[in-house]
This record gives sequence, structure tokens and C-alpha cells, in this order.
Amino acid sequence: MKNIVLLGAPGAGKGTQAALIREEFHIPHISTGDILRRNIKEGTPLGVTAKKYIDAGELVPDDVVIGLVELRLKEDDCKDGYILDGFPRTIPQAESLDKVARIDVALNIDVPFDVIMERMSGRRVCACGETYHVSTLGDATTCQKCGKELFIRDDDRPETVENRLRVYEKQTAPLIDYYRKQGKLKDVNAVGEIDKIFEDVKKALI
Repeated sequence: MKNIVLLGAPGAGKGTQAALIREEFHIPHISTGDILRRNIKEGTPLGVTAKKYIDAGELVPDDVVIGLVELRLKEDDCKDGYILDGFPRTIPQAESLDKVARIDVALNIDVPFDVIMERMSGRRVCACGETYHVSTLGDATTCQKCGKELFIRDDDRPETVENRLRVYEKQTAPLIDYYRKQGKLKDVNAVGEIDKIFEDVKKALI
């Protein structure tokens, strides 16, 4: 199997496809957020360093994150491949990653921004954990499971979604060109049924 970097805007469906890749190919789905939390919980030297920055309300520096990622990729479950999600986010991070890992495929989960806006700003959630979309709710404003009032998460408000997409376009979208120039980019059109998208993902990874 291959070492995969997962690219795509917030709301493109990366998490869904990553879970399907993990099940199909039996390789770990590695999230930098999970790595950070685990190292902080275990009190590793890099985890202690990262916690100092987080507690101060600052971003964890690239060299610390790279160190954490490098250690994670050396673990036994990564020897047959892995999916790296949430890292790299910038060109300097990608250049640093290339020094410590061999990336075979950059899989770009491609969804137009207007579709993402409609997906995310139309999402409604319930305190019980159920999720809905206004396109299928009709006039309903309460949860079909428990009857509580549905609400829109702060993350899903149009102005928040728009800001997240702007940040992505500025910082992370350039990675598409970075990996295209290396001949490693695979684009997958991720509009439509999840199963059909995953069939295209599998073709891109073979």
C-alpha cells in the first residue's frame, strides 16, 4: 500500500473517505490533532513542549509538529502505508515532511467551494448527537430521534465557513501545485454519492 497525504478543503468529506480507505486497505488514519493529544496525555518530551505553546494560546511550531509526525510514522502500524490527514498544511511543512517521510500519493478530495458552503451552512445538529441537513428537513425544526430543538453549530455558520475556506485557499491550496509538480497528485471529484466517490478514490490509489 501507499503513503498518502490527504488534501481537501474543510467540509470536502476527507474524514469520510479516510475512514473508508482505512477499512479497505488496513492502514492507519493519522490525524495531527490525535498525535498532539496523545503525546500531551502521555507526557512525552515533545508533548510537554507542545502543551506549553497550546496553554499560552500559541500555535505549535512546525519543528515540534514535524517531530511528532516523524515519531508516529516510525511506529509498526505504518510500515505498510498510512493516511496523513491535517498535515502538511503549508509548503514549508510539506518540504519538512519530504525530509523525514516518503509520500507516494497526495489525494485531493475536490469539492467546489459553493457546494461546501451549502453542505456546511445547511447542517443542523441536536444535543443528542443526531445530524440533519435543511435539504431533507422540510419545515421540521426538532430532532426526529429525541424531539429536542435543532441548532446550527458555530463552525457551520456561513461567515465561519467562509473564513475557513479563505484560510484554506491561502495556506493549504498551494500544496495541490506542490504535489502536482512532484507527479504525486491525484484529484478525485467528491460531489455525489459517497460509495461512487470511494470507487474513484480506490482507482486513484491503485
